[in-house]
Order: sequence, then structure tokens, then C-alpha cells
Amino acid sequence: MAEFPRTMVDNVSLPRMLIGTNWFLGFSHQSPSKDRLICSRSVSQIADILEVFLQHGIDAILGFVANDRMYQAVQEAEQRTGKKLIIISTPGIDVNDGPEADAKNNEIFDLEAQRGSTIVMPHTSSTDVLLDKRARVIRKMDKICKMIRQRGMIPGLSTHEPETIVFADETDLDVGTYISIYNAAGFLMPIEIDWVNYIIRNAKKPVITIKPFASGRLHPFVGLNFSWSTLRPQDMVTVGTMTPDEAKEVIEMSLAHFERRQADIELQVTRSKKVLQKVEK
Repeated sequence: MAEFPRTMVDNVSLPRMLIGTNWFLGFSHQSPSKDRLICSRSVSQIADILEVFLQHGIDAILGFVANDRMYQAVQEAEQRTGKKLIIISTPGIDVNDGPEADAKNNEIFDLEAQRGSTIVMPHTSSTDVLLDKRARVIRKMDKICKMIRQRGMIPGLSTHEPETIVFADETDLDVGTYISIYNAAGFLMPIEIDWVNYIIRNAKKPVITIKPFASGRLHPFVGLNFSWSTLRPQDMVTVGTMTPDEAKEVIEMSLAHFERRQADIELQVTRSKKVLQKVEK
């Protein structure tokens, strides 16, 4: 079995494909009914998918892992495989000033450390509130990064705003990596795709990209080949899947891209496409 390519964030080795959690936690970006379908799966069913990734050397998961069901699934998958998952967590934080906010954030980061997070990246709903485009800074984030470092974890930034990466680099903010939306459809991206690509390729730190399939709007073949072809060797792609078979498919498609070969996966066949199948004589 081919080893999946890896990269480094600070002193931590990570697979270039990360396990996404939106399709475990109910964030479909499509409809409430799809969210409910996602949430209907058991902890063991989520662990089934995590197990596939671990078996292929993809041993890092991104998202709100402090969620109890997600944390239980991670533990179950680790117990089944005997392998450890690297947790990259995206908690919300208190963006206010003062001792009450500090106390709340201390509790949040204590829990992250307790649950084994390696990298902690305040969620975009917190990070982008602190973005000051006039002053070209991310307010309060130096203090937040220090709190994360004090607990032996690596700070990063989750953002939906391209300016976040630019300003963090300009101010030498003490972070190890960034999260950025990046997909061929431009879904949820606030500026043109070529501009986002420019920002990612010029970032001082490795970038974790999310939503490569535009939350189900792009075929995985299109989404993966676009991302792998246009990112740097140090950058990562976060992939969400609904089933173990889907996990196997995206892994094989990615390995096929790196090895410049046709993916060894079964094509989805309908009655209208049967005529395209090769007939054995």
C-alpha cells in the first residue's frame, strides 16, 4: 500500500489529507434534512470511517473534536486500530476583553489539552470577528496564541477571510498553520479563486484547505484533482465522507493523482451509461 504524502506543521508530521468532521457533525451546507441525516449515524458508524483513514496512514482529524460524540468516535477508532489520531481542533473562543473572557478561554484550552488536541485553531466565527482591516491586525490573537502555547499545543487560525492569512504573516503572529476555504467552484470564497490561490501559495506557513468538494456540489474527481494540482507540497486538503467506501474512494483518487495513473475505483453506472462499458468478446 502506497504511503500517503505528509507535511510538517511546526515539529508535527501530518498527512496532506485531513479527515473533515462536517459530515459527522451535521454541517452539510445544503439543508436541515441533510443535516439530520448526517446526525443520525452512531458513534460506531463514524468510527468505521475513521478506521479506514487510519488504515491508510491518514492519521489527523480537523474540526470540533471537543464535541462528545466526535470525541467518543475518535477514541473508538484508536482502540480498534491501535493507532493515534492527531487532533486539530477548531473551538469557538470568547472574543471579549477582560478577566471573565480570559477565564472562559482558559477553560476552553484546558479542555482541548485534556482531550489531546495537538493543534488548536480558533474557529472562523471567532477569528474573523477580531480581524481589523483598517489596522491590518488580528486583535487579541497574540494573547490567544500564547495561551495555547502555554499548554503545549500549536496555535493556528481558522478563517473564511483571506486577509487573515496576509495580516498574520505581516505581523509574524505565532501560529503554525492556517485554514482557508478553497475549491474549484469558488463556493463560500469571498474573492476570486486565483486570488485565494495566490494568498495560499505565498503564505509563510502551511495552509489547511477545506471544502474541496464545495460541500457536495463538486464531483470528488474534480475537487481533488483541482486541489492537489494547484496547492504547494506543504499544504493540506480536508475531506469529509459519509461512509467507509467514500473514504476509500477519495484516498484512492488522491493516490492515483500523485502517482499519475487512473484511479482503481468503480465508476457509478446508470442505464444510460451502460452502452459505454467495454463488451468482452
